[in-house]
Amino acid sequence: MASDGKSEICLSKFSQTLQTTMAAVSPAEPCTAEEMLNLERTGRAERVQWVLKTPEPPGLWQELMDSLRETAFPHGNNFPSLKKQPTTHAISVLQGIFPILQWCRNYKATKFKKDLMAGLTLASLSIPQSIGYATLAKLDPQFGLYTSSIPPLIYALMGTSREIAIGPVAVVSLLLSSMIPRLEDPVQNPIAYRKLVFTTTFLAGIFQAAFALLRLGFLVDFLSHAALVGFMAGAAVVIGLQQLKGLLGISHFTNKTDIISVLEAVWRSFHHTWSPYNFILGCSFLSFILITRFVGKRNRKLFWLPAIAPLVSVILSTLIVFLTRADKHGVKIVKHIKGGFNPSSVHQLQFTGPHFGEIAKIALVVAIIALTEAIAVGRSFASMKGYHLDGNKEMVAMGIMNIVGSMTSCYVATGSFSRSAVNFSAGCETAMSNIVMAITVLISLQLLTKLLYYTPTAILASIILSALPGLIDISEAYKIWKVDKLDFLACIGAFLGVMFASVEIGLIVAIAISFAKIILNAIKPGIETLGRLPGTNMFCDVDQYPMAIPSPGVMVIRVKSALLCFANASFIRERIMMWMAEEEEENNKGSEKGRTQLVVLDMSNLMNIDTSGIASLEEVHKQLVSRGMELAIANPRWQVIHKLKLAKFVDKIGGKMFVSVAEAVDECSTIKIITTI
Repeated sequence: MASDGKSEICLSKFSQTLQTTMAAVSPAEPCTAEEMLNLERTGRAERVQWVLKTPEPPGLWQELMDSLRETAFPHGNNFPSLKKQPTTHAISVLQGIFPILQWCRNYKATKFKKDLMAGLTLASLSIPQSIGYATLAKLDPQFGLYTSSIPPLIYALMGTSREIAIGPVAVVSLLLSSMIPRLEDPVQNPIAYRKLVFTTTFLAGIFQAAFALLRLGFLVDFLSHAALVGFMAGAAVVIGLQQLKGLLGISHFTNKTDIISVLEAVWRSFHHTWSPYNFILGCSFLSFILITRFVGKRNRKLFWLPAIAPLVSVILSTLIVFLTRADKHGVKIVKHIKGGFNPSSVHQLQFTGPHFGEIAKIALVVAIIALTEAIAVGRSFASMKGYHLDGNKEMVAMGIMNIVGSMTSCYVATGSFSRSAVNFSAGCETAMSNIVMAITVLISLQLLTKLLYYTPTAILASIILSALPGLIDISEAYKIWKVDKLDFLACIGAFLGVMFASVEIGLIVAIAISFAKIILNAIKPGIETLGRLPGTNMFCDVDQYPMAIPSPGVMVIRVKSALLCFANASFIRERIMMWMAEEEEENNKGSEKGRTQLVVLDMSNLMNIDTSGIASLEEVHKQLVSRGMELAIANPRWQVIHKLKLAKFVDKIGGKMFVSVAEAVDECSTIKIITTI
């Protein structure tokens, strides 16, 4: 209420000033030219005071407290209403934490019918994919099914996306299987490896929830869109090469993920005994899955066909192996899959030991990749349906579901694009489809796992291979190349890094190139000369708008950077002085433009400034004064003008601070006219 009172007082003062100015410039009797100029200068002087007498901006401590308050009370902190209606407020808070309480009030049977069909369709795709992704993560098949049961239930309670399908995904499975085996061998010591996977999942959930609670969601953006396109494409190629082990029935395979090591392992395997039946079986059903996908795309009414194709492939291939006893002739099979509900894994979490530091690093990378994929998937479908996806709630939901999942024998889960597309095509209305899918998976764990004993591993490889084309977006890579060459460099760097080195190297290369682009733009920002557009008070870049007219005797400069700091202060100072030297040289040659008397710095782009930036402005001012020129500042932002006043720079330039560039240029013109009069 106090802040509202202050705002009203400020508005009242502004109104009085405006009325005084209007009264001054609307006299009852005609004025002379000199009087009009004096009135104009009086009004301009008042507007200068608007710039100089701005209230003090919020300090660092206040900004931190506001951020924490916004995090804790995202819908405001209305204590009077809390006293009057505590029950209503408590319900509102619960609905904020659990969005299911909000949408389930209007949930109808017609919506449930659509969600039921979508959930069952989703489960038919999720069950075989989950088994395949678990083998990719070098875990037993049942852990993939566990990950498709508990995390979707938690997300349905806390998530805001209606279409996203939660479960294991290929890229996260690849990350775990490429990074954790360096600490523990999954073949020689599977129990220790599994403990590290669960601990990674727990820490990834902690990181994801912390990103939301501490407003650190910007960390997800460190992996740019271009880098993500390249990373996903490289990961798809690597995952595809990894599936050659199952597709060819190779017993001994490399743990490395780079293309050279994988191809060497495949070449060596040809010199040993291997069965071609694995390859024939896998390629046959891979062709079947791809054909059904093509048919489903051509005819939207048959969307269910590519969704159930993987499950049909598993059933048919299992029957073929069982009836023909192909496992006796070299066909590799899954064998035993442990049934039953998710067992507790709380006792397997390890927060001590020599590997904890490395596990924390892996968890941070996995958390960022999983969040990036999930939020990208969720936002794409939310935009199609025309509703808002709350990124903060998404991060909390992802974090909580992975924390709970790590305690119930699940590994890192996130949103899958291929399964979300199936969910969307199946006509899902709410997150209830995730609940239906999870319940179906739990029933399958309880009743159907014994039937999968004869499932060939080549089928799991073909199912994973069929999902990979969606990760490679050649048209998007071409678009990136056309729009921004540096972005394409990050894209191709991530792609080649993943393919020829490792997943971590690919990520590091992509992030390094993205940061190099940011640093390059920060330390060498563009500087442009402005001119007035004919018939307006707008000042624009003379290179972009050739019709813009430079003002005689005035040079208007704008820095294309949001921050004037230690990184770019020297560069900007040198560029300005270089321009001044060129201007002076032209004047000495008898240029028609006339001698420059005033340099105006347009600070409309500048959000903040540090002591190095202020020092560079002081140096520029000294150099200009020594050459008989003056410096003026136009449209400084709140933090900028506050720091310039504290540094007494405003006094050094004689208070030449203006609301706009036009005001500054007109001030110089007025001085010229008065001098002439």
